[in-house]
Amino acid sequence: MGTILIPDGPILGQRRKPPTPEQKDLHSAVGPFGARPIGKLARRVGLILLFAVVLGLCYWAAYQIRFDFDVPQEYQVQLENYWHWVILLQMSCLFIAGQFSGIYRYFSIPDMQRLAYAMFVSGTALYVIRFVDLAFSLPRGVILVQCMMSFLALGGIRTVWRLAYERYYSSKDRVYSQERAVAIVGAGDAGASLVGDLRAHPRLGLQPVAFFDDDPQKWHAYVHGIRVAGPPESIPVAGRKLGFEEVIIAMPSAAPKRLAEIVNLLQRSRIKYVTVPGIDQLTAGSVSISQVRPVRIEDLLGRDPTNLQLDKIQDVLRGRVVMVTGAGGSIGSELCRQIAAFGPARLLLVEQCEVQLFQIEQELIRFGHGGSIEALIADVTDQPRMKGILTQHRPAIVFHAAAHKHVFMMELQPGEALKNNTLATVTLADLALEYGVERFLMISTDKAVNPTSVMGASKRLAELYLQALSQQHSHRTRFVAVRFGNVLGSSGSVVTIFERQIAEGGPVTVTDPEVVRYFMTVPEAVGLVLQSCAQGTGGEVFILDLGKPVKILELARQMIRLSGFEPDRDIKIEFVGLRPGEKLFEELKHLQANCTDTAHPRIKRLITPPKPLEKLRAEFARVGGEIQTATPESLRSMLAALLPEYTPYLPQNSRTVEKGSPKSEVRSPRETRNGPELIEIGEGEQGKTVGLLEDGKTSSGAN
Repeated sequence: MGTILIPDGPILGQRRKPPTPEQKDLHSAVGPFGARPIGKLARRVGLILLFAVVLGLCYWAAYQIRFDFDVPQEYQVQLENYWHWVILLQMSCLFIAGQFSGIYRYFSIPDMQRLAYAMFVSGTALYVIRFVDLAFSLPRGVILVQCMMSFLALGGIRTVWRLAYERYYSSKDRVYSQERAVAIVGAGDAGASLVGDLRAHPRLGLQPVAFFDDDPQKWHAYVHGIRVAGPPESIPVAGRKLGFEEVIIAMPSAAPKRLAEIVNLLQRSRIKYVTVPGIDQLTAGSVSISQVRPVRIEDLLGRDPTNLQLDKIQDVLRGRVVMVTGAGGSIGSELCRQIAAFGPARLLLVEQCEVQLFQIEQELIRFGHGGSIEALIADVTDQPRMKGILTQHRPAIVFHAAAHKHVFMMELQPGEALKNNTLATVTLADLALEYGVERFLMISTDKAVNPTSVMGASKRLAELYLQALSQQHSHRTRFVAVRFGNVLGSSGSVVTIFERQIAEGGPVTVTDPEVVRYFMTVPEAVGLVLQSCAQGTGGEVFILDLGKPVKILELARQMIRLSGFEPDRDIKIEFVGLRPGEKLFEELKHLQANCTDTAHPRIKRLITPPKPLEKLRAEFARVGGEIQTATPESLRSMLAALLPEYTPYLPQNSRTVEKGSPKSEVRSPRETRNGPELIEIGEGEQGKTVGLLEDGKTSSGAN
C-alpha cells in the first residue's frame, strides 16, 4: 500500500494521542534533564561559571603536562599570577563567537567550528602578547596545550549535553509515543541530514534502523551509526528482518524513472513511503523532517533536469522591459518567476483576473522583486488598453501566454476561442510591430497539430499569422511560437481533476482506456520557452521535446495508489467517452511539415511554408465580423475553410468528421513510428497502442 506519512504524528500519517494525567506526572520524574527550564539569565550565568572553571582547569593542567607534573617555582608563580587574565581573554573570544547564546541540544559542526575559531584567536593573542610583554611570557607549550585541551573539554561538554538531551530529556515524549522503525532510501547528504533531524525530534516516534542505496561502495558501511543494508531492491527482505513498515525516500537528485521503480517496489511490498523534495525544490543544502511529503505524480513523470544556456537567456532579459500576458495563469506565473530571476529592468504582469494577478504580484514581492514589477489589469482583447500599455511602458520583449485553453468549453463557444486566441494575438502582434518590440513569443499547444478542436485550430491560426508577419517584417520584430503538451499541476489539468476525485472518494473518470498524452512540468516547460526566446531569429514555430506519452488510465491508477488506495477496489475508474474536440493521442507535427534540430537538444524547429499576410488579414477580418452573430456550427465550418488540416466536430452525426484529403488525414502514432513508447509510471498493462480501423480512421475504443 502507498499510505502516506505526515510529519506531525508519532508515525508519518498517524496522529499521536495526547498524554494522560498519569503520563504527565511521570514526565517530572524523568531525571535531571526533565527538570523545569531555568531562566535565561540564570542559564547564561551558569554557563559562564562552568566555562570559567573548565578553562581554569585546562590552564592548570597545561602547566602540569608541559613540565611533567613538576612545575618549577618561577613558572608556578606565573601560573598563579596570570590565570585570571588568560581566562578573561578566552572568555571574551568565546563570547564574540556566540558560545553563550547557542542552544546546546542543537550543538553541531558549525558550533564546533566557531568554538575552534575562538580558541585559535585566543591562542594567537597569547602568543603575540608573549613577545610584547616579556613579563607576561607564557611558555609556548602551555599556550598550545591549554588551547587544545580547552577546545576538547568545551566541545565535549556540549556534545555530552546534546546526547543526554536526546536520550533522557526527550524520554518524556517517548513515554506516550510508540517508537516505529523507519528505513531511509538514499545514504547521501539528504539521508544523513534526515537521520540527524529525526534524532533531534524523538517525539515523532520514528527510529531510523537502516539505509538503502544504489551505490555498491556504500553497502555494509555505516552513516551516523546506521548500517547501509544494501540496494533498495533488498527492502522487502530487510523489512521482515528489521521490522520496519515505513520508508523515507531521500534521493532528491534521483531520476524520475528510478524513483518510479522504487515506488512500485514499495507498493508491491505494501510498505508505506514518503519522499523529500527534488533537488530543484530544496532551498538549503540539508533536508529536515518538515520537508518530507507524499510522493506526487509529478515526481514520477518528471525528467532529468534541463541544461539551459543561461548566459544567452540573461543577455536577452537582463536590464530590459519585459511584458507577460496571462501572468496569473500556470505558465504565465512561472514565466514571471523565472524572468524576474534574470534581473529585467521592468517586468509587466498583464492579467485580466485580479485575484490571480494579486497572488503572483505578492509572491514576487515576497521574493524581493517588488521594485522591478508592475501589475496591470488588462484584457488582451481590449485593443485600446493594450495600446496604452505599450505606449506607456515600451516593452522590448513580450511573452504572450494569455489564452483560452479548455478544449471542451471552446467547442461550445468557438467565438470566444477565436476572439481570445487568434484575433487578440493578431492585435497584440500588430501593436508589437508598431511600437518596436524586439521579440514576441507566443505560447502555443501540441493541439495545434492537425487540430480536431476549436482551441487547437485557433492557436494554429495565430501561429500562421506570426509566421506571415515575421516574413514581411523580420528586420523589426522577431515573432516566435512555442508548442508543448499538457502541463502537470496546471489549473484544470487532468492531474488536478484526478486529485479532487480521489479526495472525494471517487469515481475517477477517464475518457477512454486508450487515451495517451504528453506531459511536462511547469518549470521545465517555461525554462525551454525562455531558451527558445533567446535562440529565435523570427518566424519559427518551436516544438519542445515532450518525452514519452503517458497512458491516462495508468496515470489514474498510479495516482490512486499514491493516495493509499487500490484502483477498482477502493476507488472506481469510470470511462466517460471522448468529448467533442478531444483526440486519443496528440501528434507532434503536421503531416506536410518537417522538424529540424536547434542549438538545444530539447527544442526542435518546425518548418512550414508561411501564408500570405494580406490574405490572412482579410480572412481574419471576415471572421471577426461574424463572431458575435454566427452559430458555433457555422464558426467551426468557417474555421475548416480557413485551416484545411482542421477536422471539426459536427453535432449532426456526433463524431469528428474525417476529411478525404491526405493533407488533413488524421493518423495515429503507429503510422509514423512502430507504436508509441509509453512511459511506465506504475503497475498494470503498459505499452498498448491506439487501434486503427481498416479505413485508417482512429478508433475511440469506447464501444
